[in-house]
Amino acid sequence: MTPILRNIAILICSAAPLSGAAQLGANAYSFLEVSSSTHAQALGGYGIAVSEPDVMLTDQNPGLLGPEIESAVGLSYMRWMGSSNFASLRFGHSAGPRGAYALGIRYLDYGSIDGYLPDGTFTGSFRPQDVAVEGTYSHDFTDRLRGGITAKFIFSNYEEYSAMALAADLGLNYYDDEHRLSLSAVIKNAGGQIKRFHDSYDHLPFDIQLGYMQGLGEGPFSLAITAHHLTHWHLPYYHHSDASDGAADGAPQEAEQKFFSTFFRHLAFGLQYTPSDRFYVALGYNYKTRTDMSSWQRNFLSGFSLGLGLNVSDFAIGLSYSQPHKSASTIALNLAYFL
Repeated sequence: MTPILRNIAILICSAAPLSGAAQLGANAYSFLEVSSSTHAQALGGYGIAVSEPDVMLTDQNPGLLGPEIESAVGLSYMRWMGSSNFASLRFGHSAGPRGAYALGIRYLDYGSIDGYLPDGTFTGSFRPQDVAVEGTYSHDFTDRLRGGITAKFIFSNYEEYSAMALAADLGLNYYDDEHRLSLSAVIKNAGGQIKRFHDSYDHLPFDIQLGYMQGLGEGPFSLAITAHHLTHWHLPYYHHSDASDGAADGAPQEAEQKFFSTFFRHLAFGLQYTPSDRFYVALGYNYKTRTDMSSWQRNFLSGFSLGLGLNVSDFAIGLSYSQPHKSASTIALNLAYFL
């Protein structure tokens, strides 16, 4: 691998969400794990069981899309870590009384990077970019059970290197309105590269996720729990050594993982307050993000997220805030219009 390509790979892994995907193998597509939904971001980064007519939740679980969406267009913008900017546009429409479809595009710009040859010669600046074009179809099998599929075409361009990949998400959602219970299962990013960056093959962040969301009694609160990265039990993370470790000062050492710590690193928690069907406030906690940040002297907010949503007439707006890195906060905005 050339020095430029190696530097790009390091950049993308650090700009992508700090998840096990970047650590579990050669993976240049970790951006697929960043949700364009502020609702999902607010609930700890996952929203696969949020059963609401929100077209932006389609990238979480295609089984959440349904004919109740009628016709809607959604726009998302996220200021990610560093100078990265993520944007997406999605259109959803009902397809008969039991089906729906959606079309979307995600664009990710990681900012300007200076390129150099191995001898140090400056070759100019470039902007690494990822684009994902998505199509979704869902169908109601029963009044409570719905399934969906999303097909993705992914194109990445990093300086003189480019790659293409195909992927698919498969999702189910069971929703019991009477008991305010939502259960989901999703297979994410099943597929592979059809054009490589270089000689090596880069994997997609394949994942299996399970989601649970339950209203608490008769009140306005709901609890959400998402189990993620279920294809790998150990999600490695590292801590910085000190002099007593016998290693070079600051050198990363793989941290010892105990059972309960490993178990909770697979879970994201969310608490939602919904006083009406037009407004919600959500708080999330992702233990994996917090333990990943133990390498970088995490602060109090590491792993926590917060968001709110408001529906007014035919418009909806969503905002979320999270801190996936000690030195960087992420703010996201969703806008939706129901045609």
